[in-house]
Amino acid sequence: MLVGLCWALLASGANAAACDAGASDACYFGFEPPAAQGRLHYYASIPPGTAAAAPTRALIALHGHPRDAAKTFDAALRAVRQRGRTGDTLVVAPVFQVDATRAARCSTPGVPAAQPGDLLWTCASWLEGAPSVNGAGLGAFAALDALVAELVRQWPGLRVVTVAGFSAGAQMVQHAIAFAAPAPAGVALRYVVADPGTWLYFDAFRPAPADPATCPEVNRWKYGLEALPAHLPRSAEQARSAYAAAEIHYLEGALDSGEGKGIAYRALDKSCAADAQGPFRLQRGQAYVAHEGTLRAAPRELVVVPGCAHDVACVFPAPEARAALLGAPP
Repeated sequence: MLVGLCWALLASGANAAACDAGASDACYFGFEPPAAQGRLHYYASIPPGTAAAAPTRALIALHGHPRDAAKTFDAALRAVRQRGRTGDTLVVAPVFQVDATRAARCSTPGVPAAQPGDLLWTCASWLEGAPSVNGAGLGAFAALDALVAELVRQWPGLRVVTVAGFSAGAQMVQHAIAFAAPAPAGVALRYVVADPGTWLYFDAFRPAPADPATCPEVNRWKYGLEALPAHLPRSAEQARSAYAAAEIHYLEGALDSGEGKGIAYRALDKSCAADAQGPFRLQRGQAYVAHEGTLRAAPRELVVVPGCAHDVACVFPAPEARAALLGAPP
Protein backbone atom coordinates (compact mmCIF):
# COMPACT_ATOMS: atom_id res chain seq x y z
CA MET A 1 0.00 0.00 0.00
CA LEU A 2 1.19 3.53 -0.82
CA VAL A 3 0.31 4.80 2.64
CA GLY A 4 2.62 2.21 4.17
CA LEU A 5 5.40 3.33 1.84
CA CYS A 6 4.84 6.95 2.84
CA TRP A 7 5.07 6.23 6.54
CA ALA A 8 8.14 4.03 6.08
CA LEU A 9 9.88 6.88 4.27
CA LEU A 10 8.65 9.34 6.85
CA ALA A 11 10.25 7.33 9.63
CA SER A 12 13.59 7.74 7.89
CA GLY A 13 13.01 11.40 7.11
CA ALA A 14 13.65 10.67 3.43
CA ASN A 15 10.56 12.18 1.88
CA ALA A 16 10.15 15.53 3.65
CA ALA A 17 12.22 17.43 1.10
CA ALA A 18 10.85 15.37 -1.81
CA CYS A 19 7.27 16.35 -0.99
CA ASP A 20 8.28 19.99 -0.98
CA ALA A 21 9.56 19.47 -4.53
CA GLY A 22 6.45 17.97 -6.14
CA ALA A 23 3.90 15.18 -6.26
CA SER A 24 5.08 11.60 -5.93
CA ASP A 25 3.78 8.37 -4.45
CA ALA A 26 5.85 9.13 -1.35
CA CYS A 27 3.82 12.30 -0.80
CA TYR A 28 0.45 10.54 -0.96
CA PHE A 29 -1.32 10.08 2.38
CA GLY A 30 -4.73 9.08 3.63
CA PHE A 31 -7.10 9.26 6.57
CA GLU A 32 -10.56 8.03 7.43
CA PRO A 33 -13.07 10.83 8.08
CA PRO A 34 -15.20 10.22 11.17
CA ALA A 35 -17.98 7.67 10.51
CA ALA A 36 -17.08 7.51 6.80
CA GLN A 37 -16.14 3.81 6.69
CA GLY A 38 -13.54 4.57 4.05
CA ARG A 39 -10.40 6.57 3.37
CA LEU A 40 -9.74 9.85 1.58
CA HIS A 41 -6.26 10.37 0.14
CA TYR A 42 -4.30 13.54 -0.51
CA TYR A 43 -0.91 14.78 -1.63
CA ALA A 44 0.89 16.92 0.96
CA SER A 45 4.01 19.05 0.77
CA ILE A 46 4.84 18.27 4.41
CA PRO A 47 4.37 14.66 5.56
CA PRO A 48 2.06 14.22 8.56
CA GLY A 49 4.05 13.77 11.73
CA THR A 50 7.08 15.81 10.59
CA ALA A 51 8.22 17.04 13.97
CA ALA A 52 10.14 20.08 12.74
CA ALA A 53 7.30 21.41 10.60
CA ALA A 54 4.93 24.00 12.01
CA PRO A 55 3.02 25.59 9.12
CA THR A 56 0.63 28.41 9.95
CA ARG A 57 -1.19 28.31 6.60
CA ALA A 58 -2.58 25.59 4.36
CA LEU A 59 -3.53 25.71 0.70
CA ILE A 60 -5.90 22.92 -0.33
CA ALA A 61 -6.04 22.61 -4.12
CA LEU A 62 -8.96 20.73 -5.74
CA HIS A 63 -8.37 18.87 -8.99
CA GLY A 64 -10.45 19.07 -12.16
CA HIS A 65 -12.65 16.51 -13.93
CA PRO A 66 -9.73 14.26 -14.97
CA ARG A 67 -8.84 14.11 -11.26
CA ASP A 68 -5.38 15.45 -12.09
CA ALA A 69 -4.48 15.93 -8.45
CA ALA A 70 -0.72 15.62 -9.01
CA LYS A 71 -0.73 18.41 -11.59
CA THR A 72 -2.95 20.57 -9.38
CA PHE A 73 -0.70 19.90 -6.37
CA ASP A 74 2.40 20.86 -8.36
CA ALA A 75 0.76 24.07 -9.65
CA ALA A 76 -0.22 25.13 -6.12
CA LEU A 77 3.19 24.19 -4.74
CA ARG A 78 4.88 26.20 -7.48
CA ALA A 79 2.84 29.26 -6.48
CA VAL A 80 3.89 28.82 -2.86
CA ARG A 81 7.52 28.24 -3.77
CA GLN A 82 7.69 31.32 -6.00
CA ARG A 83 6.40 33.40 -3.10
CA GLY A 84 9.04 31.91 -0.79
CA ARG A 85 6.36 30.46 1.49
CA THR A 86 7.16 26.72 1.61
CA GLY A 87 8.27 27.07 5.22
CA ASP A 88 4.97 28.39 6.57
CA THR A 89 2.45 27.08 4.00
CA LEU A 90 1.33 23.47 3.74
CA VAL A 91 0.08 22.49 0.26
CA VAL A 92 -2.50 19.69 0.01
CA ALA A 93 -4.35 18.20 -2.96
CA PRO A 94 -7.06 15.63 -2.22
CA VAL A 95 -8.09 12.90 -4.67
CA PHE A 96 -11.78 12.07 -4.99
CA GLN A 97 -11.45 8.48 -6.10
CA VAL A 98 -13.64 6.69 -8.66
CA ASP A 99 -13.93 2.93 -9.01
CA ALA A 100 -11.80 1.51 -11.83
CA THR A 101 -14.90 0.32 -13.70
CA ARG A 102 -16.12 3.93 -13.95
CA ALA A 103 -12.88 5.89 -14.02
CA ALA A 104 -11.78 5.53 -17.65
CA ARG A 105 -13.14 8.96 -18.60
CA CYS A 106 -11.89 10.84 -15.53
CA SER A 107 -8.42 9.57 -14.70
CA THR A 108 -4.94 11.01 -15.17
CA PRO A 109 -1.77 8.90 -15.56
CA GLY A 110 0.46 9.04 -12.52
CA VAL A 111 -2.30 9.63 -9.97
CA PRO A 112 -2.77 6.51 -7.81
CA ALA A 113 -5.86 4.50 -8.61
CA ALA A 114 -8.43 3.65 -5.97
CA GLN A 115 -7.34 1.10 -3.42
CA PRO A 116 -9.54 -1.27 -1.38
CA GLY A 117 -11.13 0.72 1.43
CA ASP A 118 -11.01 4.07 -0.38
CA LEU A 119 -14.11 6.26 -0.49
CA LEU A 120 -15.50 6.30 -4.03
CA TRP A 121 -17.62 8.69 -6.08
CA THR A 122 -18.52 8.82 -9.77
CA CYS A 123 -16.78 11.03 -12.33
CA ALA A 124 -19.41 13.74 -11.85
CA SER A 125 -20.88 13.22 -8.40
CA TRP A 126 -18.01 14.42 -6.21
CA LEU A 127 -18.06 17.95 -7.63
CA GLU A 128 -21.76 18.27 -6.70
CA GLY A 129 -21.10 17.15 -3.12
CA ALA A 130 -22.92 13.83 -3.56
CA PRO A 131 -22.53 10.98 -1.07
CA SER A 132 -19.83 8.40 -1.70
CA VAL A 133 -21.10 5.26 -3.42
CA ASN A 134 -19.55 3.09 -0.71
CA GLY A 135 -18.76 3.26 2.97
CA ALA A 136 -21.31 5.25 4.94
CA GLY A 137 -22.23 7.47 1.99
CA LEU A 138 -20.18 10.49 3.10
CA GLY A 139 -21.01 13.62 1.11
CA ALA A 140 -18.08 15.05 -0.85
CA PHE A 141 -18.55 18.46 0.80
CA ALA A 142 -18.47 16.78 4.21
CA ALA A 143 -15.31 14.94 3.15
CA LEU A 144 -13.73 18.31 2.35
CA ASP A 145 -14.79 19.61 5.77
CA ALA A 146 -13.23 16.52 7.34
CA LEU A 147 -9.98 17.15 5.47
CA VAL A 148 -9.80 20.70 6.84
CA ALA A 149 -10.35 19.35 10.36
CA GLU A 150 -7.73 16.62 9.83
CA LEU A 151 -5.10 19.12 8.71
CA VAL A 152 -5.74 21.28 11.76
CA ARG A 153 -5.46 18.18 13.94
CA GLN A 154 -2.16 17.17 12.31
CA TRP A 155 -0.79 20.74 12.27
CA PRO A 156 -2.36 22.58 15.22
CA GLY A 157 -0.45 25.75 14.42
CA LEU A 158 -2.56 26.38 11.30
CA ARG A 159 -4.32 29.72 11.42
CA VAL A 160 -5.42 30.23 7.80
CA VAL A 161 -6.75 27.54 5.44
CA THR A 162 -7.41 28.42 1.80
CA VAL A 163 -9.54 26.02 -0.26
CA ALA A 164 -8.91 26.59 -3.96
CA GLY A 165 -10.41 24.75 -6.90
CA PHE A 166 -9.73 24.80 -10.62
CA SER A 167 -12.24 23.80 -13.34
CA ALA A 168 -14.45 21.01 -11.93
CA GLY A 169 -12.66 21.51 -8.63
CA ALA A 170 -13.74 25.15 -8.74
CA GLN A 171 -17.33 24.05 -9.27
CA MET A 172 -17.01 21.90 -6.17
CA VAL A 173 -15.48 24.70 -4.10
CA GLN A 174 -18.01 27.31 -5.23
CA HIS A 175 -20.89 24.99 -4.30
CA ALA A 176 -19.27 23.71 -1.10
CA ILE A 177 -18.84 27.21 0.33
CA ALA A 178 -22.58 27.49 0.85
CA PHE A 179 -22.70 24.25 2.84
CA ALA A 180 -19.30 24.16 4.56
CA ALA A 181 -18.92 23.38 8.24
CA PRO A 182 -17.78 26.24 10.46
CA ALA A 183 -14.03 26.76 10.51
CA PRO A 184 -12.14 25.02 13.31
CA ALA A 185 -11.56 27.24 16.33
CA GLY A 186 -8.84 29.80 15.74
CA VAL A 187 -8.71 29.15 11.97
CA ALA A 188 -9.78 31.52 9.19
CA LEU A 189 -11.19 29.87 6.05
CA ARG A 190 -10.66 31.42 2.61
CA TYR A 191 -11.83 30.21 -0.79
CA VAL A 192 -10.59 30.57 -4.38
CA VAL A 193 -12.79 29.71 -7.37
CA ALA A 194 -10.82 29.44 -10.62
CA ASP A 195 -12.25 28.78 -14.10
CA PRO A 196 -15.32 26.68 -13.25
CA GLY A 197 -17.46 25.41 -16.11
CA THR A 198 -20.67 26.54 -14.43
CA TRP A 199 -21.72 28.43 -11.31
CA LEU A 200 -24.22 28.02 -8.51
CA TYR A 201 -26.57 31.03 -8.74
CA PHE A 202 -28.39 32.16 -5.62
CA ASP A 203 -31.29 33.85 -7.43
CA ALA A 204 -33.13 33.54 -10.75
CA PHE A 205 -30.94 35.98 -12.71
CA ARG A 206 -29.04 34.56 -15.70
CA PRO A 207 -26.99 36.49 -18.27
CA ALA A 208 -28.83 34.72 -21.12
CA PRO A 209 -32.19 33.88 -19.53
CA ALA A 210 -33.70 30.45 -20.16
CA ASP A 211 -37.38 29.67 -19.79
CA PRO A 212 -37.85 27.20 -16.91
CA ALA A 213 -40.74 25.71 -18.87
CA THR A 214 -38.35 24.51 -21.58
CA CYS A 215 -35.19 24.34 -19.45
CA PRO A 216 -36.47 23.16 -16.05
CA GLU A 217 -32.99 22.56 -14.63
CA VAL A 218 -31.90 26.21 -15.01
CA ASN A 219 -32.77 27.07 -11.40
CA ARG A 220 -32.29 23.59 -9.95
CA TRP A 221 -29.26 22.19 -8.21
CA LYS A 222 -26.39 22.28 -9.34
CA TYR A 223 -27.14 25.50 -11.26
CA GLY A 224 -29.48 27.03 -8.67
CA LEU A 225 -30.98 26.44 -5.25
CA GLU A 226 -34.22 24.72 -6.24
CA ALA A 227 -34.54 20.99 -5.51
CA LEU A 228 -31.60 20.88 -3.11
CA PRO A 229 -30.46 17.30 -2.40
CA ALA A 230 -31.59 15.98 0.97
CA HIS A 231 -28.03 15.26 2.13
CA LEU A 232 -27.05 18.95 2.07
CA PRO A 233 -27.20 20.42 5.57
CA ARG A 234 -28.75 23.85 4.86
CA SER A 235 -31.84 25.40 3.37
CA ALA A 236 -31.61 27.69 0.36
CA GLU A 237 -31.74 30.79 2.55
CA GLN A 238 -29.08 29.44 4.91
CA ALA A 239 -26.89 28.62 1.91
CA ARG A 240 -27.23 32.19 0.61
CA SER A 241 -26.24 33.60 3.98
CA ALA A 242 -23.23 31.31 4.34
CA TYR A 243 -21.96 32.19 0.88
CA ALA A 244 -22.47 35.90 1.44
CA ALA A 245 -20.42 35.78 4.65
CA ALA A 246 -17.45 33.83 3.27
CA GLU A 247 -14.11 35.21 2.08
CA ILE A 248 -14.05 34.30 -1.62
CA HIS A 249 -11.65 35.17 -4.43
CA TYR A 250 -12.30 34.59 -8.14
CA LEU A 251 -9.81 33.80 -10.92
CA GLU A 252 -10.30 33.33 -14.66
CA GLY A 253 -7.78 32.65 -17.41
CA ALA A 254 -7.90 35.49 -19.92
CA LEU A 255 -7.81 33.00 -22.81
CA ASP A 256 -10.36 30.54 -21.36
CA SER A 257 -12.87 31.33 -24.08
CA GLY A 258 -13.87 29.91 -27.45
CA GLU A 259 -13.24 26.46 -28.87
CA GLY A 260 -9.52 26.59 -29.62
CA LYS A 261 -6.55 24.68 -28.29
CA GLY A 262 -6.12 24.63 -24.53
CA ILE A 263 -9.76 25.47 -23.75
CA ALA A 264 -11.03 21.96 -22.93
CA TYR A 265 -14.13 22.88 -24.88
CA ARG A 266 -15.24 19.26 -25.25
CA ALA A 267 -15.53 19.02 -21.47
CA LEU A 268 -17.52 22.26 -21.14
CA ASP A 269 -21.12 21.88 -19.97
CA LYS A 270 -23.33 22.91 -22.91
CA SER A 271 -26.73 22.16 -21.40
CA CYS A 272 -29.42 24.83 -21.59
CA ALA A 273 -28.88 25.62 -17.90
CA ALA A 274 -25.15 26.10 -18.51
CA ASP A 275 -25.63 28.16 -21.67
CA ALA A 276 -27.92 30.51 -19.72
CA GLN A 277 -24.78 31.49 -17.77
CA GLY A 278 -22.83 32.46 -20.88
CA PRO A 279 -21.04 30.85 -23.84
CA PHE A 280 -17.61 29.99 -22.35
CA ARG A 281 -15.89 29.83 -18.97
CA LEU A 282 -14.42 33.34 -19.06
CA GLN A 283 -17.75 34.95 -19.97
CA ARG A 284 -19.61 32.84 -17.43
CA GLY A 285 -17.24 33.92 -14.69
CA GLN A 286 -17.36 37.58 -15.66
CA ALA A 287 -21.17 37.54 -15.79
CA TYR A 288 -21.49 35.77 -12.44
CA VAL A 289 -19.14 38.10 -10.58
CA ALA A 290 -20.66 41.19 -12.20
CA HIS A 291 -24.15 40.14 -11.10
CA GLU A 292 -22.94 39.23 -7.60
CA GLY A 293 -21.43 42.69 -7.39
CA THR A 294 -24.86 44.27 -7.77
CA LEU A 295 -26.02 42.39 -4.67
CA ARG A 296 -23.16 43.24 -2.32
CA ALA A 297 -22.11 46.43 -0.58
CA ALA A 298 -18.49 45.34 -1.06
CA PRO A 299 -18.25 43.50 -4.40
CA ARG A 300 -15.78 40.66 -4.71
CA GLU A 301 -13.02 41.00 -7.28
CA LEU A 302 -12.49 38.81 -10.33
CA VAL A 303 -8.82 38.59 -11.31
CA VAL A 304 -8.35 37.75 -14.99
CA VAL A 305 -4.98 36.06 -15.41
CA PRO A 306 -3.26 37.16 -18.65
CA GLY A 307 -1.86 34.58 -21.06
CA CYS A 308 -3.69 31.61 -19.51
CA ALA A 309 -6.29 29.39 -21.12
CA HIS A 310 -7.82 26.43 -19.26
CA ASP A 311 -4.67 25.28 -17.49
CA VAL A 312 -4.12 25.13 -13.74
CA ALA A 313 -0.36 25.03 -14.32
CA CYS A 314 -0.64 28.49 -15.87
CA VAL A 315 -3.30 30.06 -13.64
CA PHE A 316 -2.24 29.06 -10.13
CA PRO A 317 1.48 30.02 -10.35
CA ALA A 318 0.78 33.29 -12.16
CA PRO A 319 1.84 36.44 -10.26
CA GLU A 320 -1.69 37.83 -10.67
CA ALA A 321 -3.11 34.85 -8.75
CA ARG A 322 -0.80 35.00 -5.76
CA ALA A 323 -2.84 37.36 -3.59
CA ALA A 324 -5.94 35.23 -4.04
CA LEU A 325 -4.19 31.92 -3.36
CA LEU A 326 -1.83 33.01 -0.60
CA GLY A 327 -3.40 36.09 0.94
CA ALA A 328 -1.48 38.99 2.37
CA PRO A 329 2.13 38.30 3.39
CA PRO A 330 2.44 37.39 7.10
